[in-house]
Order: sequence, then structure tokens, then C-alpha cells
Amino acid sequence: MTADLLSELAAKARGAAHPRAESCACGASVTLADRPDATVVRHAGTVAKAHAPGTTAADLAPRVAVAAALPGPLLPPLSPMPAALHGRLVTFWPYGDPVDPDDPDAAPWEAAAALLAVLHRSPAPAGLPPMRGPAKAARAVTRLRDGAPEHPAAGPVLRAWDALPAWARDEGPMPDTTTLCHGDLHLGQLVRHPAPDGPWRLIDVDDLGTGVPAWDLARPAAWYACGLLPPEEWTRFLTAYREAGGLAVPADGDPWPALDVPARALTVQTAALAITKAVAADRDLDEVEQALIDACARMCSVSPQLTTSFAK
Repeated sequence: MTADLLSELAAKARGAAHPRAESCACGASVTLADRPDATVVRHAGTVAKAHAPGTTAADLAPRVAVAAALPGPLLPPLSPMPAALHGRLVTFWPYGDPVDPDDPDAAPWEAAAALLAVLHRSPAPAGLPPMRGPAKAARAVTRLRDGAPEHPAAGPVLRAWDALPAWARDEGPMPDTTTLCHGDLHLGQLVRHPAPDGPWRLIDVDDLGTGVPAWDLARPAAWYACGLLPPEEWTRFLTAYREAGGLAVPADGDPWPALDVPARALTVQTAALAITKAVAADRDLDEVEQALIDACARMCSVSPQLTTSFAK
């Protein structure tokens, strides 16, 4: 985003935070994120988000409306309708404290799981678009094909992608078109509601929609399968989801028949992004990124349907 647009987004956040004040002395606006797909600015207790270029009101407004209608699992917006700014759609939200990335032992796995379970049990309104998880995975693979197809690690990643079913590659309809899903669940999508001792809430509705609920469990499942998430943390997450009545996996028994395809897809997506970022920075893959590539290689050599993680 240009400096002018960033400045104007900050002014929008300031105006939303202090709608009746001509001026204030409550501190400067803070840029929380500035990426090609989103720019986020905070002023006091208000967050303004400029969504990705090309995002339409028909695509975004129904998703924001779901957040307004479900203040239990989702952080509700300050305004139900997106505003326009230089061709970008902007939404306004209360600021909530995010998960502390420097304190992994305090990661709210149980809270994330319970919120997902509530979301998955909530009725999806008519006309809600499909969740965009497979579309995001497909875009990551396209970036790899276009930008770094000759990288030594690209081969197993692309072969693992080609082995996935069409729906997981965004090339066919999803087998579930009724369940409400977040579409891009990770710990960065949780904040504490700004109320005193506020509970955790899910944020970022850009990918929210109907689809396969197991996709929302796929990132931690993939991390576990790749050896990047300790078994005890995965168990905490899965147990809490089941105890909260989540629909994505059976209430007991082996969860992997439901999780396997989404977990593979998220592994490929993350690995593809890792390669393109490493190429752009002209650096080698780090240890975590190499673990994702190694998992893709294993995925190419085993049955597409497993009853345990593909890292085992």
C-alpha cells in the first residue's frame, strides 16, 4: 500500500475511534500489517482493515454480516457494511489483544478448538460464498509454479499437490456445502475481546464460508503430522474440539480419515509459500521449511488415505 493510502487508512481508523472529536491526544495510529492482501491499522481501540485489491462488496459483506450475527465465536465488527477507500474495501473492528508468539506454552489451543466447534454448529446463512481455504492453497501452488518451478524442493511439493482430490485443489465442488467454516484458522486469528477479562474470539472473515469443517483443523493437524506441533498440544486441541461438539471429526476414534486430505493440502500450501519466500529472499530453506518439504516427499510415497499422520 502506498504511503498516501496508509495515511488515509490511519485517518479512517482515527475517525472511527473518535467520531465526535475534532482532534485528540490519544497517541498515534499503529500499522499492524501491511501486505499485498491486507493492510491493518490501529488507532486507540479501533482497527481499520483494507482488504485485498479486487475484493467485492458481494464477496465481503455477507462474511462481515456473519461476524455481526455470531458474536460468540467471532469478533463482531464495529460496522456491518464495508466502506470504500481508493478502490479498496475497508472494515472496522474493536482491537483485541493477540496471542503472544513468544509464549507458546500459553497458546489458547482449547479456546481455538471450542470456538471452531461453535462456529461449525452455527447455521450458515443462505447465499454465503464457499470458504476460500482450497482457493488460497491453489494460489500458493500457482505462485510456486510461476516463480520457482526449478527449485530443488518444488518437485515433491507439486507432486503432493497433484495427488490431492480436485476439491482440495479448488478444481471441483467441496463435498460439504452447508457447514459454516472459518477457512484460514491459525493462532494469529485469535484475539481477546476488549471487554474486561474478555474471552478469545476468532477474527479475519475474508475466507469464511461454507465447506469442509476439517479444513479449519488442518493447519494444527499438518503441523503435528510434520513434527512441528508437539503431540500433547495437538491432543489438547483435538480433545477440546470434540468435547465442544465439533462436527469435523468423529466424537471418538481415529480422526485422520476426516483430516488427512485437508492436512495434506495445508502442508503443500505452506511448503509452496516457504519455497517462494526463500527464493525471493535468495536464501536456503530453514529447518522448519525443510520439514514441510520432507513431509510432501513422504506424502508422494504413501497411500492417499491414512489412519495416522503422514509423518509417521
